[in-house]
Amino acid sequence: AVDGREENRVKMPRMRMAIAKNLKNAQETQATLSTFNEVDMTGLMTFRKEYKDMFEKAHGAKFGLQSVFFKAAANALMAIPSINAAIIGDDIVYREYVDIGFAAATPKGLVVPIIRNVEKLSIVGIEREFAELAGRAKEDKIGLKDMEGGTFSITNGGVFGSMLGTPMIGSTTQSAILGLHATKTRAVVMPDGSIKARPIMYVALTYDHRLIDGREAVTFLKSVKQQVENPERMILEM
Repeated sequence: AVDGREENRVKMPRMRMAIAKNLKNAQETQATLSTFNEVDMTGLMTFRKEYKDMFEKAHGAKFGLQSVFFKAAANALMAIPSINAAIIGDDIVYREYVDIGFAAATPKGLVVPIIRNVEKLSIVGIEREFAELAGRAKEDKIGLKDMEGGTFSITNGGVFGSMLGTPMIGSTTQSAILGLHATKTRAVVMPDGSIKARPIMYVALTYDHRLIDGREAVTFLKSVKQQVENPERMILEM
């Protein structure tokens, strides 16, 4: 105690130590910066409202907003291979598959399980994988195998109310991470010059500038934005 004020010193959990080590290693190895964009969620929210009950009845899975971002990111990653790649030693390793990590809560803290081969999954498949991994995390049944690898990550601070942030790459085997944020009603100038209230989400991409140029990062975010704003076209692969 200091001046009668109590302190409680505890051993840092092994998982938290491992996360801290990976974060610091990535921070010291990579040359990172972030770029931002905004997504008008009107189309996706309207689409989800119309089909979510039918979706759940037909597939036995909930239709959330995050799965659309996963699929949009996977499509963009396949189109821009450098963002899905990594510098390993003196080589650049390009992956022809997309494994996306996401933060999931466990009784002992956050973990990052991986949804594998997202480029091959439909929205239904992504929702099922997401629900299965998130459910196991809540039961503290996520193993090391579930967290190994990963070519890209998505973090959603919006579930906690975050308006904007710069996500941090958590591993040197990944070169970028997409940050999602809270959807807020904002005044938007429309193409015809009118001003309307629209549900807007800010999105951020932190990337390793050693491998990824600004043009590629901005193109990636624009692709995600365009797909999410037009979910029917994405789902129909148009």
